[in-house]
Amino acid sequence: MFHALADGTRRDIIVRTMQSELSVSALARSYPMSFAAVQKHVTVLERAELVTKRPKGREQLVSGNIQVVRDAFGLLDRLEVLWRSRMSQFGEVLADDPREGANE
Repeated sequence: MFHALADGTRRDIIVRTMQSELSVSALARSYPMSFAAVQKHVTVLERAELVTKRPKGREQLVSGNIQVVRDAFGLLDRLEVLWRSRMSQFGEVLADDPREGANE
């Protein structure tokens, strides 16, 4: 999932497909790259379950998957809490001067 989110084009595709369902062709017109390149980006997002595709006639319609995005934010929030806790503990360790007990 984080690999899929690492690319700016893929993040933009997620934002756009959260706003409305779009065909791969419509997405491809928005980027300075080939249809095949956009299709590859969509495939990466689909494998990460960040978007879903459904056929409609000859088109493939792409929709953002809000639940997976929420799950990613939840994971990042939990990691941030853990990181802040560890950084706080690290600061306390650095604040302890080991020389204070040596003179007693």
